Amino acid sequence: MSGTALPAAAPQPVTEAVSPPPAPPVPAPMPLWRMGLYVLASLITGLTQGLVNNLVAGNLLAVQATFGATTNESVWLTAAYSSTSITASLLLYKFRTQFGLRLFAELGLCLFVGVAAAHFLAHDLRSAVIVRAAAGFVAAPLGTLAFLYMLEIMPPQHKLTIGVTFGLCGSQLATPLARLVSPYLLDTGLWQNLNLLELGLALLSLSCAFLLPLTPMPRAKIFDRVDAISLPLLVVGMGLLSVVLSLGRYYWWFEAPWLGFCLAGGIACLALLVAVEANRANPLLHLRWLSSETMIVFGGAMLLSRFVLAEQTTGMIGFFQTLGLLNDHMTGMLWVVFAATAASFPVLAVVNRPQNTPAIHAVALLMIAIGAWMDGDATSLTRPHDVYVSQALVAFGGALFLPSALTWCFTHTIRSGMQYLTSFFAVFLASQNLGGLLGSSMLGTLLTVREKFHSSQIVEHLTLADPLVAQRVAQYGATYGRVLGDGALRSAEGAALLAQVATREAYVLAYNDLFRVVSGVSGGCLLLLFIHLLVRKLRDIAVQRRAQPV
Repeated sequence: MSGTALPAAAPQPVTEAVSPPPAPPVPAPMPLWRMGLYVLASLITGLTQGLVNNLVAGNLLAVQATFGATTNESVWLTAAYSSTSITASLLLYKFRTQFGLRLFAELGLCLFVGVAAAHFLAHDLRSAVIVRAAAGFVAAPLGTLAFLYMLEIMPPQHKLTIGVTFGLCGSQLATPLARLVSPYLLDTGLWQNLNLLELGLALLSLSCAFLLPLTPMPRAKIFDRVDAISLPLLVVGMGLLSVVLSLGRYYWWFEAPWLGFCLAGGIACLALLVAVEANRANPLLHLRWLSSETMIVFGGAMLLSRFVLAEQTTGMIGFFQTLGLLNDHMTGMLWVVFAATAASFPVLAVVNRPQNTPAIHAVALLMIAIGAWMDGDATSLTRPHDVYVSQALVAFGGALFLPSALTWCFTHTIRSGMQYLTSFFAVFLASQNLGGLLGSSMLGTLLTVREKFHSSQIVEHLTLADPLVAQRVAQYGATYGRVLGDGALRSAEGAALLAQVATREAYVLAYNDLFRVVSGVSGGCLLLLFIHLLVRKLRDIAVQRRAQPV
Protein backbone atom coordinates (compact mmCIF):
# COMPACT_ATOMS: atom_id res chain seq x y z
CA MET A 1 0.00 0.00 0.00
CA SER A 2 1.18 3.57 -0.43
CA GLY A 3 1.69 4.66 3.18
CA THR A 4 -1.50 6.74 3.45
CA ALA A 5 -3.57 5.52 6.34
CA LEU A 6 -7.23 4.73 5.76
CA PRO A 7 -9.62 6.82 7.87
CA ALA A 8 -11.03 4.95 10.80
CA ALA A 9 -14.61 3.85 10.41
CA ALA A 10 -17.13 5.84 12.42
CA PRO A 11 -18.37 3.94 15.41
CA GLN A 12 -21.83 2.47 14.82
CA PRO A 13 -24.46 2.85 17.52
CA VAL A 14 -25.17 -0.38 19.26
CA THR A 15 -28.80 -1.37 18.77
CA GLU A 16 -30.40 -3.99 20.92
CA ALA A 17 -32.17 -6.62 18.87
CA VAL A 18 -35.89 -6.76 19.56
CA SER A 19 -37.16 -10.30 19.56
CA PRO A 20 -40.58 -10.96 18.07
CA PRO A 21 -43.35 -11.84 20.50
CA PRO A 22 -43.49 -15.54 21.26
CA ALA A 23 -45.93 -17.52 19.18
CA PRO A 24 -48.91 -18.82 21.07
CA PRO A 25 -48.43 -22.41 22.14
CA VAL A 26 -49.86 -24.96 19.79
CA PRO A 27 -52.68 -26.78 21.56
CA ALA A 28 -52.00 -30.42 22.21
CA PRO A 29 -53.91 -32.73 19.87
CA MET A 30 -57.06 -34.12 21.40
CA PRO A 31 -56.90 -37.85 22.16
CA LEU A 32 -58.99 -40.06 19.91
CA TRP A 33 -61.17 -41.26 22.77
CA ARG A 34 -62.00 -37.67 23.69
CA MET A 35 -62.77 -36.81 20.05
CA GLY A 36 -65.17 -39.73 20.02
CA LEU A 37 -66.92 -38.33 23.08
CA TYR A 38 -67.39 -34.96 21.36
CA VAL A 39 -68.79 -36.67 18.26
CA LEU A 40 -71.16 -38.63 20.50
CA ALA A 41 -72.20 -35.41 22.28
CA SER A 42 -72.96 -33.81 18.91
CA LEU A 43 -75.12 -36.77 17.90
CA ILE A 44 -76.93 -36.83 21.26
CA THR A 45 -77.81 -33.14 21.25
CA GLY A 46 -78.77 -33.20 17.56
CA LEU A 47 -80.95 -36.29 17.98
CA THR A 48 -82.55 -34.78 21.07
CA GLN A 49 -83.48 -31.62 19.18
CA GLY A 50 -85.01 -33.60 16.33
CA LEU A 51 -86.80 -36.19 18.46
CA VAL A 52 -88.39 -33.64 20.81
CA ASN A 53 -90.77 -32.50 18.07
CA ASN A 54 -90.90 -35.57 15.81
CA LEU A 55 -91.94 -37.94 18.58
CA VAL A 56 -95.12 -35.93 19.07
CA ALA A 57 -95.72 -35.11 15.41
CA GLY A 58 -95.35 -38.77 14.43
CA ASN A 59 -97.69 -40.09 17.14
CA LEU A 60 -100.71 -37.81 17.15
CA LEU A 61 -102.99 -40.86 17.44
CA ALA A 62 -101.40 -41.64 20.82
CA VAL A 63 -101.90 -38.01 21.84
CA GLN A 64 -105.58 -38.21 20.88
CA ALA A 65 -106.00 -41.42 22.84
CA THR A 66 -104.33 -39.93 25.94
CA PHE A 67 -106.29 -36.69 26.07
CA GLY A 68 -109.48 -37.76 24.29
CA ALA A 69 -108.85 -35.09 21.65
CA THR A 70 -109.77 -34.75 18.00
CA THR A 71 -107.19 -34.52 15.21
CA ASN A 72 -107.55 -30.75 15.01
CA GLU A 73 -107.07 -30.38 18.76
CA SER A 74 -103.99 -32.61 18.91
CA VAL A 75 -102.23 -30.65 16.16
CA TRP A 76 -102.10 -27.70 18.59
CA LEU A 77 -99.19 -29.48 20.30
CA THR A 78 -96.96 -29.27 17.22
CA ALA A 79 -98.19 -25.74 16.44
CA ALA A 80 -97.28 -24.55 19.95
CA TYR A 81 -93.79 -26.05 19.69
CA SER A 82 -93.13 -24.49 16.28
CA SER A 83 -94.44 -21.05 17.25
CA THR A 84 -91.82 -20.61 19.99
CA SER A 85 -88.85 -22.49 18.54
CA ILE A 86 -88.88 -20.45 15.34
CA THR A 87 -87.35 -17.36 17.01
CA ALA A 88 -85.87 -18.79 20.23
CA SER A 89 -82.58 -19.70 18.56
CA LEU A 90 -82.08 -16.12 17.37
CA LEU A 91 -82.72 -14.72 20.85
CA LEU A 92 -80.41 -17.31 22.43
CA TYR A 93 -77.66 -16.50 19.91
CA LYS A 94 -77.60 -12.95 21.23
CA PHE A 95 -77.69 -14.26 24.82
CA ARG A 96 -74.74 -16.57 24.11
CA THR A 97 -72.70 -13.77 22.55
CA GLN A 98 -73.22 -11.38 25.46
CA PHE A 99 -73.18 -13.69 28.49
CA GLY A 100 -70.93 -16.52 27.36
CA LEU A 101 -71.22 -20.03 25.96
CA ARG A 102 -70.99 -21.97 29.21
CA LEU A 103 -73.84 -20.10 30.90
CA PHE A 104 -75.85 -20.42 27.68
CA ALA A 105 -75.39 -24.20 27.54
CA GLU A 106 -75.84 -25.08 31.19
CA LEU A 107 -78.72 -22.72 31.94
CA GLY A 108 -80.53 -23.58 28.70
CA LEU A 109 -80.28 -27.34 29.23
CA CYS A 110 -81.27 -27.11 32.92
CA LEU A 111 -84.44 -25.33 31.82
CA PHE A 112 -84.97 -27.99 29.15
CA VAL A 113 -84.74 -30.77 31.74
CA GLY A 114 -87.25 -28.92 33.92
CA VAL A 115 -89.73 -28.51 31.07
CA ALA A 116 -89.29 -32.16 30.03
CA ALA A 117 -90.15 -33.19 33.59
CA ALA A 118 -93.16 -30.84 33.56
CA HIS A 119 -94.74 -32.97 30.82
CA PHE A 120 -95.66 -35.53 33.49
CA LEU A 121 -97.79 -32.90 35.22
CA ALA A 122 -99.82 -32.14 32.08
CA HIS A 123 -103.03 -34.13 32.46
CA ASP A 124 -105.19 -32.27 29.95
CA LEU A 125 -104.65 -30.95 26.45
CA ARG A 126 -104.55 -27.27 27.44
CA SER A 127 -101.72 -27.72 29.92
CA ALA A 128 -99.90 -30.00 27.45
CA VAL A 129 -100.02 -27.25 24.79
CA ILE A 130 -98.51 -24.76 27.26
CA VAL A 131 -95.72 -27.19 28.14
CA ARG A 132 -95.01 -27.85 24.45
CA ALA A 133 -94.73 -24.12 23.80
CA ALA A 134 -92.18 -23.87 26.62
CA ALA A 135 -90.33 -26.92 25.22
CA GLY A 136 -90.01 -25.23 21.84
CA PHE A 137 -88.24 -22.32 23.49
CA VAL A 138 -85.90 -24.17 25.87
CA ALA A 139 -84.91 -26.83 23.30
CA ALA A 140 -83.38 -24.15 21.04
CA PRO A 141 -79.78 -24.50 22.44
CA LEU A 142 -79.59 -28.14 21.31
CA GLY A 143 -79.07 -27.37 17.63
CA THR A 144 -76.30 -24.89 18.41
CA LEU A 145 -74.55 -27.32 20.75
CA ALA A 146 -74.71 -30.10 18.14
CA PHE A 147 -72.82 -27.81 15.75
CA LEU A 148 -70.30 -26.60 18.32
CA TYR A 149 -69.41 -30.07 19.60
CA MET A 150 -68.67 -31.21 16.06
CA LEU A 151 -66.69 -28.05 15.22
CA GLU A 152 -64.66 -28.45 18.44
CA ILE A 153 -62.69 -31.41 17.06
CA MET A 154 -62.30 -30.12 13.49
CA PRO A 155 -59.18 -28.34 12.21
CA PRO A 156 -59.84 -24.77 11.02
CA GLN A 157 -59.77 -25.68 7.32
CA HIS A 158 -62.55 -28.25 7.78
CA LYS A 159 -64.89 -26.46 10.18
CA LEU A 160 -67.15 -24.98 7.48
CA THR A 161 -67.22 -28.12 5.33
CA ILE A 162 -66.88 -31.40 7.20
CA GLY A 163 -67.87 -29.82 10.52
CA VAL A 164 -71.09 -28.30 9.19
CA THR A 165 -71.94 -31.51 7.33
CA PHE A 166 -71.72 -33.79 10.35
CA GLY A 167 -73.08 -31.13 12.70
CA LEU A 168 -76.47 -31.58 11.02
CA CYS A 169 -76.31 -35.38 11.14
CA GLY A 170 -78.21 -35.93 14.38
CA SER A 171 -81.10 -33.59 13.67
CA GLN A 172 -81.69 -35.02 10.19
CA LEU A 173 -81.54 -38.64 11.33
CA ALA A 174 -84.12 -37.90 14.03
CA THR A 175 -87.06 -37.75 11.60
CA PRO A 176 -87.08 -41.45 10.56
CA LEU A 177 -85.70 -42.54 13.94
CA ALA A 178 -88.67 -41.05 15.81
CA ARG A 179 -91.10 -43.33 13.95
CA LEU A 180 -88.77 -46.32 14.31
CA VAL A 181 -88.64 -46.17 18.11
CA SER A 182 -92.27 -45.11 18.60
CA PRO A 183 -93.88 -48.60 18.35
CA TYR A 184 -91.67 -49.92 21.17
CA LEU A 185 -92.57 -46.93 23.36
CA LEU A 186 -96.29 -47.17 22.66
CA ASP A 187 -96.43 -50.91 23.42
CA THR A 188 -96.32 -50.20 27.16
CA GLY A 189 -97.75 -46.69 27.35
CA LEU A 190 -98.93 -43.72 25.37
CA TRP A 191 -98.06 -40.07 25.93
CA GLN A 192 -96.10 -40.71 29.14
CA ASN A 193 -93.58 -43.02 27.45
CA LEU A 194 -92.83 -40.41 24.81
CA ASN A 195 -92.24 -37.92 27.62
CA LEU A 196 -90.00 -40.37 29.45
CA LEU A 197 -87.71 -40.74 26.43
CA GLU A 198 -87.62 -36.96 26.03
CA LEU A 199 -86.61 -36.53 29.67
CA GLY A 200 -83.87 -39.15 29.32
CA LEU A 201 -82.46 -37.41 26.25
CA ALA A 202 -82.58 -34.06 28.07
CA LEU A 203 -80.56 -35.49 30.97
CA LEU A 204 -78.01 -36.98 28.54
CA SER A 205 -77.62 -33.61 26.81
CA LEU A 206 -77.20 -31.85 30.16
CA SER A 207 -74.51 -34.37 31.14
CA CYS A 208 -72.65 -33.62 27.91
CA ALA A 209 -72.73 -29.89 28.67
CA PHE A 210 -71.22 -30.39 32.14
CA LEU A 211 -68.67 -33.09 31.28
CA LEU A 212 -67.45 -31.87 27.87
CA PRO A 213 -66.64 -28.15 27.95
CA LEU A 214 -66.48 -26.14 24.74
CA THR A 215 -63.88 -23.53 23.85
CA PRO A 216 -65.10 -20.14 25.14
CA MET A 217 -66.15 -17.71 22.43
CA PRO A 218 -65.51 -13.97 22.36
CA ARG A 219 -68.17 -12.04 24.23
CA ALA A 220 -69.65 -8.74 23.16
CA LYS A 221 -72.46 -6.50 24.30
CA ILE A 222 -75.04 -6.83 21.55
CA PHE A 223 -78.31 -6.27 23.42
CA ASP A 224 -79.61 -2.71 23.38
CA ARG A 225 -82.81 -0.95 24.39
CA VAL A 226 -84.37 -1.15 20.93
CA ASP A 227 -84.26 -4.95 21.18
CA ALA A 228 -87.05 -4.64 23.73
CA ILE A 229 -89.23 -3.58 20.78
CA SER A 230 -87.75 -5.63 17.93
CA LEU A 231 -87.56 -9.03 19.63
CA PRO A 232 -91.20 -9.13 20.84
CA LEU A 233 -92.37 -8.06 17.38
CA LEU A 234 -90.29 -10.83 15.79
CA VAL A 235 -91.46 -13.47 18.29
CA VAL A 236 -95.15 -12.57 18.02
CA GLY A 237 -95.10 -12.10 14.23
CA MET A 238 -93.34 -15.36 13.42
CA GLY A 239 -95.30 -17.21 16.09
CA LEU A 240 -98.66 -16.16 14.64
CA LEU A 241 -97.55 -17.09 11.12
CA SER A 242 -96.41 -20.51 12.29
CA VAL A 243 -99.79 -21.10 14.00
CA VAL A 244 -101.59 -20.24 10.76
CA LEU A 245 -99.39 -22.51 8.67
CA SER A 246 -99.64 -25.37 11.18
CA LEU A 247 -103.41 -25.32 11.61
CA GLY A 248 -104.75 -23.76 8.40
CA ARG A 249 -105.33 -27.00 6.51
CA TYR A 250 -106.98 -28.67 9.49
CA TYR A 251 -109.47 -25.93 10.38
CA TRP A 252 -109.50 -24.93 6.68
CA TRP A 253 -108.26 -21.59 5.52
CA PHE A 254 -111.57 -19.84 4.81
CA GLU A 255 -113.78 -21.41 7.47
CA ALA A 256 -112.10 -20.30 10.73
CA PRO A 257 -112.16 -16.48 11.14
CA TRP A 258 -109.48 -16.56 13.84
CA LEU A 259 -106.98 -17.81 11.24
CA GLY A 260 -107.42 -14.54 9.35
CA PHE A 261 -106.92 -12.50 12.52
CA CYS A 262 -103.72 -14.42 13.32
CA LEU A 263 -102.42 -13.93 9.79
CA ALA A 264 -103.19 -10.19 9.84
CA GLY A 265 -101.59 -9.82 13.27
CA GLY A 266 -98.45 -11.69 12.20
CA ILE A 267 -98.01 -9.61 9.05
CA ALA A 268 -98.61 -6.39 11.01
CA CYS A 269 -95.97 -7.31 13.62
CA LEU A 270 -93.40 -8.15 10.94
CA ALA A 271 -94.17 -4.92 9.07
CA LEU A 272 -93.57 -2.92 12.26
CA LEU A 273 -90.35 -4.89 12.78
CA VAL A 274 -89.12 -3.88 9.31
CA ALA A 275 -89.97 -0.23 10.06
CA VAL A 276 -88.03 -0.34 13.33
CA GLU A 277 -85.03 -2.19 11.91
CA ALA A 278 -84.72 0.12 8.90
CA ASN A 279 -83.97 3.06 11.21
CA ARG A 280 -81.61 1.42 13.72
CA ALA A 281 -77.90 2.15 13.92
CA ASN A 282 -77.13 -1.47 14.89
CA PRO A 283 -80.07 -3.41 13.51
CA LEU A 284 -81.07 -6.87 14.56
CA LEU A 285 -81.72 -7.63 10.86
CA HIS A 286 -79.64 -5.99 8.13
CA LEU A 287 -82.43 -5.63 5.60
CA ARG A 288 -80.26 -4.33 2.77
CA TRP A 289 -77.88 -7.27 3.13
CA LEU A 290 -80.79 -9.70 3.41
CA SER A 291 -82.19 -8.39 0.12
CA SER A 292 -78.95 -9.20 -1.73
CA GLU A 293 -78.98 -11.81 -4.48
CA THR A 294 -76.97 -14.32 -2.44
CA MET A 295 -79.30 -14.22 0.56
CA ILE A 296 -82.42 -14.40 -1.60
CA VAL A 297 -81.04 -17.47 -3.35
CA PHE A 298 -80.09 -19.01 0.01
CA GLY A 299 -83.51 -18.36 1.54
CA GLY A 300 -85.24 -19.78 -1.53
CA ALA A 301 -83.02 -22.87 -1.45
CA MET A 302 -83.82 -23.47 2.22
CA LEU A 303 -87.56 -23.10 1.62
CA LEU A 304 -87.32 -25.47 -1.32
CA SER A 305 -85.45 -28.10 0.67
CA ARG A 306 -88.11 -28.13 3.37
CA PHE A 307 -90.90 -28.19 0.78
CA VAL A 308 -89.64 -31.21 -1.14
CA LEU A 309 -88.74 -33.11 2.05
CA ALA A 310 -92.41 -32.89 3.05
CA GLU A 311 -92.86 -35.54 0.32
CA GLN A 312 -91.80 -38.14 2.88
CA THR A 313 -93.78 -37.00 5.94
CA THR A 314 -96.91 -35.43 4.48
CA GLY A 315 -96.63 -37.53 1.33
CA MET A 316 -95.51 -41.14 1.60
CA ILE A 317 -96.10 -41.66 5.32
CA GLY A 318 -99.49 -39.97 5.06
CA PHE A 319 -100.29 -42.19 2.08
CA PHE A 320 -99.69 -45.39 4.03
CA GLN A 321 -101.56 -44.05 7.05
CA THR A 322 -104.54 -43.45 4.78
CA LEU A 323 -104.35 -47.11 3.78
CA GLY A 324 -104.50 -48.06 7.48
CA LEU A 325 -100.80 -48.76 8.12
CA LEU A 326 -99.09 -47.68 11.34
CA ASN A 327 -95.44 -46.91 12.14
CA ASP A 328 -94.63 -50.52 12.95
CA HIS A 329 -95.91 -51.56 9.49
CA MET A 330 -93.49 -49.11 7.85
CA THR A 331 -90.36 -50.19 9.71
CA GLY A 332 -88.57 -51.53 6.63
CA MET A 333 -89.14 -48.33 4.65
CA LEU A 334 -88.09 -46.17 7.60
CA TRP A 335 -84.85 -48.13 7.99
CA VAL A 336 -84.13 -47.56 4.29
CA VAL A 337 -84.74 -43.81 4.75
CA PHE A 338 -82.51 -43.80 7.85
CA ALA A 339 -79.71 -45.67 6.05
CA ALA A 340 -79.90 -43.44 2.95
CA THR A 341 -79.79 -40.30 5.10
CA ALA A 342 -76.83 -41.60 7.11
CA ALA A 343 -74.95 -42.63 3.93
CA SER A 344 -75.24 -39.14 2.47
CA PHE A 345 -73.09 -37.49 5.16
CA PRO A 346 -69.72 -39.20 4.47
CA VAL A 347 -70.30 -38.76 0.74
CA LEU A 348 -71.10 -35.07 1.18
CA ALA A 349 -68.15 -34.51 3.53
CA VAL A 350 -65.79 -35.39 0.67
CA VAL A 351 -67.24 -32.91 -1.84
CA ASN A 352 -68.82 -30.22 0.33
CA ARG A 353 -67.05 -27.05 -0.78
CA PRO A 354 -68.68 -23.67 -1.50
CA GLN A 355 -67.63 -23.86 -5.16
CA ASN A 356 -69.27 -27.30 -5.48
CA THR A 357 -72.65 -26.21 -4.12
CA PRO A 358 -74.40 -25.80 -7.52
CA ALA A 359 -73.35 -29.28 -8.62
CA ILE A 360 -74.41 -30.80 -5.28
CA HIS A 361 -77.80 -29.10 -5.49
CA ALA A 362 -78.27 -30.26 -9.08
CA VAL A 363 -77.65 -33.89 -8.07
CA ALA A 364 -79.94 -33.55 -5.04
CA LEU A 365 -82.81 -32.04 -7.05
CA LEU A 366 -82.45 -34.69 -9.75
CA MET A 367 -82.61 -37.52 -7.19
CA ILE A 368 -85.67 -36.01 -5.48
CA ALA A 369 -87.42 -35.45 -8.82
CA ILE A 370 -86.81 -39.06 -9.92
CA GLY A 371 -87.84 -40.52 -6.55
CA ALA A 372 -91.05 -38.48 -6.32
CA TRP A 373 -91.97 -39.35 -9.91
CA MET A 374 -91.52 -43.06 -9.16
CA ASP A 375 -93.95 -42.67 -6.23
CA GLY A 376 -96.54 -41.10 -8.53
CA ASP A 377 -97.79 -44.51 -9.74
CA ALA A 378 -98.95 -45.78 -6.34
CA THR A 379 -102.16 -47.78 -5.97
CA SER A 380 -104.19 -49.01 -3.01
CA LEU A 381 -102.16 -52.24 -3.22
CA THR A 382 -98.81 -50.43 -2.85
CA ARG A 383 -96.95 -51.38 0.30
CA PRO A 384 -93.80 -49.97 1.97
CA HIS A 385 -91.46 -52.53 0.36
CA ASP A 386 -92.54 -51.23 -3.06
CA VAL A 387 -91.07 -47.75 -2.45
CA TYR A 388 -87.66 -48.60 -1.01
CA VAL A 389 -85.75 -47.29 -4.03
CA SER A 390 -87.77 -44.11 -4.49
CA GLN A 391 -87.70 -43.17 -0.80
CA ALA A 392 -83.96 -43.86 -0.64
CA LEU A 393 -83.45 -41.43 -3.54
CA VAL A 394 -85.56 -38.73 -1.88
CA ALA A 395 -83.84 -39.20 1.50
CA PHE A 396 -80.33 -39.16 0.04
CA GLY A 397 -81.04 -36.10 -2.11
CA GLY A 398 -82.72 -34.22 0.72
CA ALA A 399 -79.80 -34.85 3.07
CA LEU A 400 -77.35 -33.53 0.45
CA PHE A 401 -79.21 -30.26 0.06
CA LEU A 402 -79.17 -28.60 3.48
CA PRO A 403 -75.50 -28.91 4.61
CA SER A 404 -74.11 -27.76 1.26
CA ALA A 405 -76.38 -24.70 1.16
CA LEU A 406 -75.49 -23.86 4.77
CA THR A 407 -71.74 -24.12 4.07
CA TRP A 408 -72.02 -21.89 1.03
CA CYS A 409 -74.03 -19.15 2.73
CA PHE A 410 -72.11 -19.29 6.02
CA THR A 411 -68.86 -18.76 4.13
CA HIS A 412 -70.42 -15.80 2.32
CA THR A 413 -71.63 -14.34 5.63
CA ILE A 414 -68.21 -14.55 7.28
CA ARG A 415 -66.61 -12.86 4.27
CA SER A 416 -69.21 -10.10 4.39
CA GLY A 417 -68.61 -9.38 8.09
CA MET A 418 -69.38 -10.84 11.49
CA GLN A 419 -72.03 -8.16 12.07
CA TYR A 420 -74.28 -10.05 9.64
CA LEU A 421 -74.31 -13.30 11.64
CA THR A 422 -77.55 -12.44 13.43
CA SER A 423 -79.26 -11.74 10.11
CA PHE A 424 -77.90 -14.97 8.68
CA PHE A 425 -79.28 -17.02 11.59
CA ALA A 426 -82.63 -15.25 11.24
CA VAL A 427 -82.91 -16.27 7.58
CA PHE A 428 -81.70 -19.81 8.23
CA LEU A 429 -84.01 -20.46 11.17
CA ALA A 430 -87.04 -18.81 9.55
CA SER A 431 -86.57 -20.69 6.29
CA GLN A 432 -86.12 -24.02 8.09
CA ASN A 433 -89.10 -23.70 10.41
CA LEU A 434 -91.44 -21.78 8.13
CA GLY A 435 -90.29 -23.82 5.15
CA GLY A 436 -91.25 -27.07 6.83
CA LEU A 437 -94.62 -25.66 7.90
CA LEU A 438 -95.22 -24.10 4.49
CA GLY A 439 -94.35 -27.34 2.68
CA SER A 440 -96.65 -29.43 4.87
CA SER A 441 -99.52 -26.93 4.66
CA MET A 442 -99.28 -26.47 0.89
CA LEU A 443 -99.03 -30.17 0.14
CA GLY A 444 -101.77 -30.96 2.66
CA THR A 445 -104.03 -28.37 1.06
CA LEU A 446 -103.28 -29.75 -2.40
CA LEU A 447 -104.11 -33.24 -1.13
CA THR A 448 -107.49 -32.14 0.24
CA VAL A 449 -108.45 -30.26 -2.93
CA ARG A 450 -107.44 -33.08 -5.24
CA GLU A 451 -109.21 -35.70 -3.10
CA LYS A 452 -112.47 -33.77 -3.40
CA PHE A 453 -111.98 -33.54 -7.16
CA HIS A 454 -111.25 -37.23 -7.64
CA SER A 455 -114.02 -38.22 -5.23
CA SER A 456 -116.56 -36.26 -7.25
CA GLN A 457 -115.32 -37.89 -10.45
CA ILE A 458 -115.60 -41.38 -8.97
CA VAL A 459 -118.96 -40.93 -7.25
CA GLU A 460 -120.42 -39.47 -10.45
CA HIS A 461 -120.22 -42.91 -12.05
CA LEU A 462 -121.41 -44.94 -9.04
CA THR A 463 -125.08 -45.60 -9.68
CA LEU A 464 -127.11 -48.71 -8.92
CA ALA A 465 -128.32 -48.64 -12.51
CA ASP A 466 -124.86 -49.93 -13.43
CA PRO A 467 -124.88 -53.75 -13.10
CA LEU A 468 -121.24 -53.81 -11.93
CA VAL A 469 -121.95 -51.29 -9.17
CA ALA A 470 -125.04 -53.20 -8.07
CA GLN A 471 -123.03 -56.44 -8.04
CA ARG A 472 -120.28 -54.84 -5.91
CA VAL A 473 -122.85 -53.47 -3.42
CA ALA A 474 -124.40 -56.91 -3.15
CA GLN A 475 -120.98 -58.50 -2.53
CA TYR A 476 -120.13 -56.01 0.20
CA GLY A 477 -123.58 -56.44 1.76
CA ALA A 478 -123.18 -60.21 1.79
CA THR A 479 -120.37 -59.88 4.34
CA TYR A 480 -123.05 -58.90 6.88
CA GLY A 481 -125.29 -61.85 5.96
CA ARG A 482 -124.76 -63.66 9.26
CA VAL A 483 -125.68 -60.68 11.44
CA LEU A 484 -128.24 -58.84 9.30
CA GLY A 485 -131.30 -60.66 8.06
CA ASP A 486 -132.90 -57.61 6.46
CA GLY A 487 -131.89 -57.31 2.79
CA ALA A 488 -132.39 -53.53 2.78
CA LEU A 489 -130.00 -53.13 5.69
CA ARG A 490 -127.44 -55.37 3.98
CA SER A 491 -127.75 -53.25 0.85
CA ALA A 492 -127.25 -50.04 2.87
CA GLU A 493 -124.14 -51.47 4.56
CA GLY A 494 -122.81 -52.57 1.17
CA ALA A 495 -123.32 -49.06 -0.22
CA ALA A 496 -121.48 -47.61 2.82
CA LEU A 497 -118.53 -49.96 2.25
CA LEU A 498 -118.46 -48.99 -1.43
CA ALA A 499 -118.39 -45.32 -0.44
CA GLN A 500 -115.38 -46.00 1.83
CA VAL A 501 -113.57 -47.74 -1.01
CA ALA A 502 -114.33 -44.81 -3.33
CA THR A 503 -112.92 -42.35 -0.78
CA ARG A 504 -109.80 -44.48 -0.38
CA GLU A 505 -109.22 -44.59 -4.12
CA ALA A 506 -109.78 -40.82 -4.37
CA TYR A 507 -107.08 -40.31 -1.75
CA VAL A 508 -104.71 -42.62 -3.64
CA LEU A 509 -105.17 -40.54 -6.80
CA ALA A 510 -104.71 -37.33 -4.79
CA TYR A 511 -101.44 -38.62 -3.31
CA ASN A 512 -100.24 -39.47 -6.81
CA ASP A 513 -100.93 -35.87 -7.80
CA LEU A 514 -98.95 -34.70 -4.75
CA PHE A 515 -95.95 -36.84 -5.68
CA ARG A 516 -96.01 -35.55 -9.26
CA VAL A 517 -96.19 -31.95 -8.05
CA VAL A 518 -93.11 -32.48 -5.86
CA SER A 519 -91.33 -34.05 -8.81
CA GLY A 520 -92.34 -31.15 -11.06
CA VAL A 521 -91.25 -28.54 -8.51
CA SER A 522 -87.87 -30.25 -8.11
CA GLY A 523 -87.40 -30.45 -11.87
CA GLY A 524 -88.44 -26.80 -12.29
CA CYS A 525 -85.97 -25.70 -9.61
CA LEU A 526 -83.25 -27.70 -11.33
CA LEU A 527 -83.99 -25.80 -14.53
CA LEU A 528 -83.93 -22.48 -12.65
CA LEU A 529 -80.58 -23.44 -11.16
CA PHE A 530 -79.10 -23.97 -14.63
CA ILE A 531 -80.57 -20.67 -15.84
CA HIS A 532 -79.16 -18.84 -12.81
CA LEU A 533 -75.70 -20.30 -13.39
CA LEU A 534 -75.86 -19.42 -17.08
CA VAL A 535 -76.91 -15.82 -16.38
CA ARG A 536 -74.17 -15.42 -13.78
CA LYS A 537 -71.58 -16.81 -16.20
CA LEU A 538 -72.67 -14.46 -18.98
CA ARG A 539 -72.60 -11.53 -16.54
CA ASP A 540 -69.04 -12.38 -15.46
CA ILE A 541 -67.96 -12.58 -19.10
CA ALA A 542 -69.50 -9.17 -19.79
CA VAL A 543 -67.70 -7.65 -16.79
CA GLN A 544 -64.38 -9.08 -17.93
CA ARG A 545 -64.84 -7.68 -21.44
CA ARG A 546 -65.62 -4.21 -20.10
CA ALA A 547 -62.51 -4.36 -17.91
CA GLN A 548 -60.22 -5.13 -20.85
CA PRO A 549 -58.45 -2.09 -22.42
CA VAL A 550 -59.65 -1.11 -25.91
